[in-house]
Amino acid sequence: MKLFFKSAKICEICGLKRIFDLAMASFLLCFLSIPILVVGLMVKLTSKGPALYWSDRVGINNTIFRMPKFRTMGIDTPAVATHLMKNPDAYLTSIGSFLRKFSLDELPQLYSILKGDISFVGPRPALFNQDDLVELRTGKGVHRLVPGITGWAQVNGRDELPIPVKVEYDAYYLKNRSFSFDLKILWMTLVKVVKREGVTH
Repeated sequence: MKLFFKSAKICEICGLKRIFDLAMASFLLCFLSIPILVVGLMVKLTSKGPALYWSDRVGINNTIFRMPKFRTMGIDTPAVATHLMKNPDAYLTSIGSFLRKFSLDELPQLYSILKGDISFVGPRPALFNQDDLVELRTGKGVHRLVPGITGWAQVNGRDELPIPVKVEYDAYYLKNRSFSFDLKILWMTLVKVVKREGVTH
């Protein structure tokens, strides 16, 4: 019986979360349509290549999906996680650092939210070749969660956290997830974006 009520609560959370994601993503796409077009034009005019960069990411149950971001690095950048590069700043475009500091490169991911590949809140989706991160998350059961634009690990360190610590934060979110917790994470994310905290590259 206890398991039944726990499952029902999780279903309720997921349903409410999906409704919130659809409503908020639709609103933001309409409200931010002009800024999105401006950023896309800036990316296109300041460096060679397309405005959008599509990367293969690990989604729910370790399925692979394609996620868009505004391109902040040159087209010759290796397809590896930023922390694995010797000098990631060398690959940044002239406006790449600015876009990352204010998370403007994340705006195209509103499309991924509408599609259902990601949520506003959840574990940050790993790159397809981040085997160490995927393995640790799978061991903790975190792979059962829909990934998100932001998450508990992001508001507690983001790029500064080593992978095992990130996974511990992800596991904490898995065990304590609720709609109110999601709202708290979103608020903390907004504060950090405004203060430009937790971004090293």
